[in-house]
Amino acid sequence: MRIAGFKIEEWMNKYSNDAVFDLTTTCISPLSINELPFSKEIFDVKLGYGDIEGSLRLKNAIKSLYTNQETNNITVTHGAIGANQLVFLSLLERGDEVVSVVPAYQQHYSIPEALGCGVKLYFLKEENNWLPDFEELDKAITSKTKLLCINNPNNPTGAVIPDDMLNEIVKIAERKNVWILSDEVYRGLNLTGNPYSQSIADIYEKGISVGSMSKTYSLPGLRVGWIAGRADLINEINHQRQYNTISVSILDDYFASVALENRDFIAERNFKIMRQGRSILKNWLEENIRYRCVLPSGGTTVLLKYNFDIPSRDFCLNLQKKTGVALLPGETMEMEGYVRLGYCADNLKPALERLSGYY
Repeated sequence: MRIAGFKIEEWMNKYSNDAVFDLTTTCISPLSINELPFSKEIFDVKLGYGDIEGSLRLKNAIKSLYTNQETNNITVTHGAIGANQLVFLSLLERGDEVVSVVPAYQQHYSIPEALGCGVKLYFLKEENNWLPDFEELDKAITSKTKLLCINNPNNPTGAVIPDDMLNEIVKIAERKNVWILSDEVYRGLNLTGNPYSQSIADIYEKGISVGSMSKTYSLPGLRVGWIAGRADLINEINHQRQYNTISVSILDDYFASVALENRDFIAERNFKIMRQGRSILKNWLEENIRYRCVLPSGGTTVLLKYNFDIPSRDFCLNLQKKTGVALLPGETMEMEGYVRLGYCADNLKPALERLSGYY
C-alpha cells in the first residue's frame, strides 16, 4: 500500500530534537513512573503477552470515561495512532467516500486515500473560531459518504465542539447514514465547563471514539490507546487487530490502569499547567500584534497566524536557526500561513520572548 509521507511526524523527527525551545510538543510534561501510585506487585508480574485485547482492569478503567459503553464495546490498541488505523482498515473499502475535517491528524485523510477511498477535506475557518459550519458540512457529506472524521478537542486549533453542536453533527450523520470517527485524544482537557466533552460513541449508534494515554493523561511513553464503539464493529476491529498488534505491553496495560484509576490527581496537575500556559500566551499576544490566534478552549495546541510574507516552512526553519525555537509549519497540516504552537511546553515563556525578537 503506497501512502503519502506523514508530514507532521517527518518534520518533528527531523527538527524537534535539535531545538533549544521545542514548541512542537503536544503533550503536557510527561509523568514519570514514580509519580504514579503503583504497587510493588508489578515487579512480580511475568512479562508474557498478557490479555490480548486489553486486561479487564484496563477496560473497566476506560469504560468509566464513558456513559453508555461496556467492556465489549472497547478494545485496547497501540496508541491512538494504532486505533485510528484499525478503524480505517476495518471499516473502509476501495471506492468508499470519506469526509475529513481539516486541520486534524493526517492519518484521517492519508490512510483512507491510500486504501483507495475518495477523500474530501472540509476546512475549518478561523473566523468561525475553528468550529464547523453546519450548512457547509451538510453539503460536504453526500449520499455516497461512508465516514466522517472529526477531532474533538481539535489539534492544532484548540477548539472544542460544544455538546449542542456535536448533537447537530450527529443529526446530519444520522440523516445521511454516515459513520463518525471522533479522535478524542484530548478529551478531558476542556478549559471551561465539563472537562470531558460528550463522546461520539455515547451519543450516536454509528459513532466511533478513539482515546489515548498520551495527551490527557501525560503518558505518551506507554503507547496505549483504545477504541469505543458498537460491539459488532469492535469485533471486526479485533479481527483486523490480530494481524498487527497481538497485545500491548503488559507493563503498559498495568500503568495505564493505575493512571486512569487515579486520573483526578493527573487532571489537577495538568489543568494548572494548561491555565498557566494559556495566560502566558494571552499576555504575549496582546504585546505582539504580528501574531494572532483563537485562544484555546481545550487541548494543548493553538494554530498561530503570523504576519510575515514567507511560507510557513521557511518561517519555521529560519526561526529555529536564529532563535532555537521550534514550531510546526502549517504546510504540514494543509494550513499554509499558520504554525502550530504547543502552549503547555515547560519553557513557553522564554520561547515566546525569543519569538518576539524574530524579525
